[in-house]
Amino acid sequence: MEQTLLVYNTLTRQKERFEPLHAPNVGMYVCGPTVYGDPHLGHARPAITFDILFRYLKHLGYKVRYVRNITDVGHLEHDADEGEDKIAKKARLEQLEPMEIAQYYTNRYHSAMEALNVLPPSIEPHATGHIMEQIELVEEIINNGFAYESNGSIYFDIEAYNKKYHYGKLSGRNLENVVNESRALDGVGEKHNQADFALWKKAQPEHIMRWKSPWSVGFPGWHCECTAMGRKYLGNHFDIHGGGMDLVFPHHECEIAQATASQGSDMVKYWMHNNMITINGQKMGKSLGNFITLEQFFTGNHDSLEQAYSPMTIRFFILSAHYRGTVDFSNEALKASEKGLEKLMTAIADIDRMPVAAESDADTKKIVGGLRQKCYDAMNDDLATPQVISNLFEACAVINKVLDHKASISEADKKELADIMALFAFEILGLRNDKGANNDAREEAYGKVVNMVLDLRAKAKAAKDWATSDQIRDALADAGFEVKDTKDGVTWKLNK
Repeated sequence: MEQTLLVYNTLTRQKERFEPLHAPNVGMYVCGPTVYGDPHLGHARPAITFDILFRYLKHLGYKVRYVRNITDVGHLEHDADEGEDKIAKKARLEQLEPMEIAQYYTNRYHSAMEALNVLPPSIEPHATGHIMEQIELVEEIINNGFAYESNGSIYFDIEAYNKKYHYGKLSGRNLENVVNESRALDGVGEKHNQADFALWKKAQPEHIMRWKSPWSVGFPGWHCECTAMGRKYLGNHFDIHGGGMDLVFPHHECEIAQATASQGSDMVKYWMHNNMITINGQKMGKSLGNFITLEQFFTGNHDSLEQAYSPMTIRFFILSAHYRGTVDFSNEALKASEKGLEKLMTAIADIDRMPVAAESDADTKKIVGGLRQKCYDAMNDDLATPQVISNLFEACAVINKVLDHKASISEADKKELADIMALFAFEILGLRNDKGANNDAREEAYGKVVNMVLDLRAKAKAAKDWATSDQIRDALADAGFEVKDTKDGVTWKLNK
């Protein structure tokens, strides 16, 4: 059955049917990290959100070109137009070349993404590798009358743009609001209007990262890179532009203005934004100093953490909330995610052990028969991953009932159930059974010994030596082995 995907478009503030401009091809651009520090939980959310979209679109048969940039220049402190470059500042503090900083933290970001099972994008362009494209973009905007030079810097003329187009349509702001917010600085500096933003900045003598341009030796404004690189790799018009909700204003609003000012039309059809990760109701971020890095989560090495949490627990935690809702960090929520993930992975592993009957009972047949489309319906409703997980948990209940001989399942329904669980848990949600993989190695190592001990226990039971039988079972439990007596025999697994 052909699926109809609905996505929430921030531009129109409603869910819309996803219809690519040039099906089956899909162009998707997502704002990547500014690489001046270790990735934290806030970075994991957009990466996982758009990984899900990438996976699902490919599953639906689309040919997706996914571009996710690396910001390695031009992003100034506090997202301002004046001041110090975030990467240059870090380089100065650590007495390193800016590119050393950028490379080091790019590598760290990639390692974290791999741990989270986030697929690499099709193209990962760096801002520093596309200075010429950004200069060309600025020249086009100047030639169209929407930018001006001031002391070697180039600024976007918001007032001129707003007379012809609407500045603020993505964020719901109007020019008056933007000007009022900036009034305290009115008349200060090089700008005609304090709401104007930098397209190119003349470098001060102390500024390390600089390039030649028609106007000065300097560097591009932060907003330019995504417009220039999106257009280079996806064309003047493409399907999806994504990122965190904190980028709606000013970054994405400025991107829309730049694209329209340079080419006379919108570049992007669907704007999609994930919501924030919060700590005690505050956005998690480097600028606020309240972030926990992904490595700290994986090791448990942070005062706010009660234990270490695996990459898959983090992924499951993020997928347990809808991408447009806020997620508040707590140890309780992460522990619940850890338990939920374990329950799901155990059930999937247990499918192989399910005894097969000639036919499924009515309830089992109904649940299994409707499961695939229920999961599709959830994904089609703007990537409702919490509902997908809820549907998979419903399937877990079926698996456990069959194992407890409280329900029956046919061979065909068992295969269908296995296929659905693998498709949605692994291929689309991108979960991995990491613990299971570790257990396999351990179980293989201990398997013969454990089986020998269980054989001794079986002999003790046969001899009605219940004390020895219980002693063996309790000793195994203390060592981390879970032993279950079932109608089909004894099963065991290592829980460490």
